[in-house]
This record gives sequence, C-alpha cells and structure tokens, in this order.
Amino acid sequence: MGVLDGLKPESVFHYFEEISRIPHGSGNIRQISDYLKAFAERQELFCVQDEEGNIVIVRESAPEYEDEKPYILQAHMDMVAVAAPGYEIDMKKDPLRLKVEDGKVYAEGTSLGGDDGIGMAYCMALLAADEISTPRLEAIFTVNEEIGMEGAKALDLSMLRGNRMINLDQEEEGIFITSCAGGASVRVEIPLKKEKIQEEMLRLTVRAKGLLGGHSGIEINKGRSNANWLLGSLLCGLSLRYEVRLLHLRGGLADNAIPKEAEAEILVREADRENVMSWLETEGGKVRESLQVIEPGLVLEKLFHDGIVSEGEAFSKESTTNALSCLCKLPNGVIAMSKDVEGLVETSLNLGLLSLEEDSVCLQYAVRSSIDKDKEHLCRHMTEIAQRAGASVAIKGVYPGWAYRKDSPLREKMVRVYERMYGKAPVLEAIHAGLECGILAGKIDNLDCVSIGPDLENVHTAQESMSIASVERVWAFLVEVLTLRDE
Repeated sequence: MGVLDGLKPESVFHYFEEISRIPHGSGNIRQISDYLKAFAERQELFCVQDEEGNIVIVRESAPEYEDEKPYILQAHMDMVAVAAPGYEIDMKKDPLRLKVEDGKVYAEGTSLGGDDGIGMAYCMALLAADEISTPRLEAIFTVNEEIGMEGAKALDLSMLRGNRMINLDQEEEGIFITSCAGGASVRVEIPLKKEKIQEEMLRLTVRAKGLLGGHSGIEINKGRSNANWLLGSLLCGLSLRYEVRLLHLRGGLADNAIPKEAEAEILVREADRENVMSWLETEGGKVRESLQVIEPGLVLEKLFHDGIVSEGEAFSKESTTNALSCLCKLPNGVIAMSKDVEGLVETSLNLGLLSLEEDSVCLQYAVRSSIDKDKEHLCRHMTEIAQRAGASVAIKGVYPGWAYRKDSPLREKMVRVYERMYGKAPVLEAIHAGLECGILAGKIDNLDCVSIGPDLENVHTAQESMSIASVERVWAFLVEVLTLRDE
C-alpha cells in the first residue's frame, strides 16, 4: 500500500506518490522524463520527448467538445531537492519518504517537491481520466525550471493548437497569478591568493544557523535574514580589524532559496584569540538583537579548534579581506518595490549559494525584476562592483517576465467558476517569483494564461508541506473549468 492511498482525489495522490518515488531534483530529470513518456504510451496518447527531456502529451477532445478550443496545461518536472542538516538520504538516488500528518503531506527530512510535483499529478490525472470528458488537452512538462527555466527556453511547441493555458505552479489556493517577474542567475568568482604561513595561528569555525529561510521570490519581502550574507558581513568586519585567512566557506542549497545556514573555517593569529572571540561575541550580540523579532531562532556559533598552525600555505589576509569586502559591497535582498502594485517587490536579488573553490570565493545569486531594464541594470551594477575587486562574473538563465493581460477570456471564465464554487472572488495577483509563462508566451501566439495551485507551505525547504483538502478543492475547480463550455 502507498502512504497516500485513500486520500482524495485518489488519482491525483496516486500519481503524486509515484512521482515522489523517482528522484527528480533539478539537473537529475531523465528518469522522471522517461516515466512521463511511458505513462503517455500506456494511455495511448500522443507524446513528444525532446533532447532536453521536455515532454508534451496530447489527449484529443471528447466528441461532444470538438467545437471547443483546446486547453494547455503546464507544470515542471524538477524540484528543489534539499535535506535537513544531518538527515541521511541521497536525493539523486533515493525516493522521498512521504508522511501524512494533521491534514498535510510532508516528506520526512527533505523537501516535498509539491513545487511542482502536484502540478504534474493534476495533469496526469486529467490525461488519464476516461470518466471526464474535456476539450483537447495539451500538457507541457518542462525540465530544470528551478535552475533558469532552461527546458522552457529549448521547447518546440509547434505541435500545439491551443493558446489558453493553465499553469499549475502556484502555491496558494484562491490566488490567481496573472503576471510575474523575470530573472537571471549571476555567478561571481572572487580570486584568492595563497602564501606561506609565517606565524602561529589558530583554526576557528564560525557558523550562522537557525534562520527561517524561504523562497527568494515569494518570501524575499518578509525581511528574513540571509545566512550567507550575514556570515560574510560578520567575517568582513572581523577581517578589517584582525588577520583572517579563509580555509572553508559554505552556505545555501539553491540560488533561489534564502539560505538558513552558513559556515566558515578561518585562521586567526594565536595572539589575537581573546580579542577575536570578544569582537565576535559583541558583534554577534548586536546582530541577534537586531533580528530577534524576525529571526528568533538565529544562532551564531564560534569554536576554536585544538592545535597550532604554524607552517604550510593559506589564503592571504589581503585576498581574504578583498573577497569578503566584495561580498558585502554586492547588494542583497529587496532593491525596489513596485510603484503600481502595493506590497509587490519589483526588483531583488538573493545570495543563495556561497562556497570556497580551489582558488576563489564563489557567490551565486538569483536576480529578479518585473521590469527587464531594471534587471539588466542590476546585473551591470553587480558586474561593476565585482570587477573592481578583480572578480569574474557569469550571467546565465536569463528569462523574461510575464506581463499582465488586460483582455483575458480565460481569466474571466476562471473567476466566474471560482465565485460560483467558493462563494467569493479569487485574488488576482502579480508575483515576484518567476514562472515559465513569460517564456511560453514568446512561443505561443496570443497566449492567454492564468497560474493556480493548492496550498503549499515552506517550499524549497525540508519543512515543505501540502494541504490535502486544498489539493481536492483545486482539483474540483480545475475539472469544472475544463468541462464547462465557453459562453
């Protein structure tokens, strides 16, 4: 028996559990792509699998709906695959360990992949539902959405006939997304130089943990602290007062997730031990006090290791300070709020990944903006700062925003159905997170699109959950929209 057996709608949860048994983190999608192809073949449906692994599956209209326009359904295959610290699982090989608790579905110790496993499950359940008659359904399953939307960019959609699309990558029931930000991934590599150690030094580990984290699009406006930036700022201040040499640096799990934890191992002069510890305690106290309301779980750990280091090589004080200073000079977080939509972030960036490579400090950012020229300006600004520090910059995964469409018959129909079923109007919202709708709008003439989904919480974290009741309500709504004839 499956963990989700008996939950309703049964077909949706059946496919969601099957998906959860197949590792499908970003960049590891071949198995899930082949699974979707095999599903289409079993259902005897038209299917195309391209070289990237994208899948398009078509179910022809029922006879009574042949005069209705097709619907496009769209979801992405990959998930942000993260595990809680210390939880033993290989997310490239092992299935998720689902559990049901308090009306929600979780994955034990890891992210759930409700983003966008539930979107895939909705599509599959509809494609396989012989008991539900619909117009022609054209289902698009894209790869690697979470790491730059590369699948959507490569996708050939010449076989499609429809131009109205329901994107199933939304995380709040009752909120219809009608436009979203564009984005880019920016990687900064700051060079480090090694030199011989000339005096007695101590190894010190500094760690920031216990932060809330979250989605860098949806939750960037909540004021949550970024563990990578917080640690980098603390070490930068220390390096301007005392001799600091980097040995190890690591933080974050994905560029589009606000990091909850970061750690560094550094060398400091043995003679500075007490002063360094006193400075870190004082400055750490200031940080904790300033963040106590927003980040009550913040912990700053400081641990000296046994033994003296007096020989060998280490990264120089000058290059360490230069790298940490560059990190602090680069912006992070909300850059601008929308002047037209109250409460909407217009431009932001998130230092999602921090690492120490062989001879450089590497910073990976997710940049977002609902205004393309402002996104380009922010990337240029980052490049100028980085280059002044002698760093290299690579900008990849650039994708356009999705503009609001004033005339949307699909949106109007979905609003009418929602009001009748729920007894209230849905919220129409623009979001700062990225969706593939903007890319697909460039491939489908006159695309009319709305994004919906059930309630998901703590997406992209090991605390991710999905509401069972919400999944059922959204399924009923989706079926009603697809089966209701156009007026």
